[in-house]
Amino acid sequence: MFAFIAHVIRRDLSLALRRPADLVAPLCFFLIIATFFPFGIGPEPELLRRLAPGILWVGALLSTLLSLPRMFADDFADGTLEQMALAPYPLGLAAFGKAIAHWIVSGLPLALLSPILGLQFDLPPDALCVLFFSILIGTPALSGIGAIGAGLTLGLRGSGVLLSLVMLPLCIPALIFGSGAVDAVMTGISPRPYFFLLAAFSTGSIVFAPWAAAAALKISLE
Repeated sequence: MFAFIAHVIRRDLSLALRRPADLVAPLCFFLIIATFFPFGIGPEPELLRRLAPGILWVGALLSTLLSLPRMFADDFADGTLEQMALAPYPLGLAAFGKAIAHWIVSGLPLALLSPILGLQFDLPPDALCVLFFSILIGTPALSGIGAIGAGLTLGLRGSGVLLSLVMLPLCIPALIFGSGAVDAVMTGISPRPYFFLLAAFSTGSIVFAPWAAAAALKISLE
């Protein structure tokens, strides 16, 4: 079972490395959002610091959306997804592996880039550290929930818009807990409760959401 999941992860990572443009696009989008907001808001440091957690977390969420439609689309087009469905392992394990691979190529780079972008908002060092860990812990939830949306919209026209409508309401807890952790440390409050809630939400999403995605994929394959 673990070998099957590892094989799915390795396969998706190798395919992602062959398409570097798909890897760079979410990072560029995140960079654009974080760079243009200060120009529109103004140079007031206090205002930038107050709005930074929400802006950066919304940017990470929207950047994650860019790569979600391709999570199952290529495998569906070339018949690989049907072979996974016929494998002796549950389809939910394949969806779990693909969600983990998506987080590695999407959520992890966004977390690594976030402290650098946080400097544009004049965030203090402790807030930058909390921002990094909040996005690192919270983005697995986005990949897990995104797997459900990608499975439900597989093969449909305008799947990107439908995927956004399905995913965005479900990701509100991650957005609240992640930005709340940064706000807490900036006001002198411990961010621990937010980290615990964010970790619980991400763990539940990445563990249970792939099984719902597998049910959606079976409907798409029929």
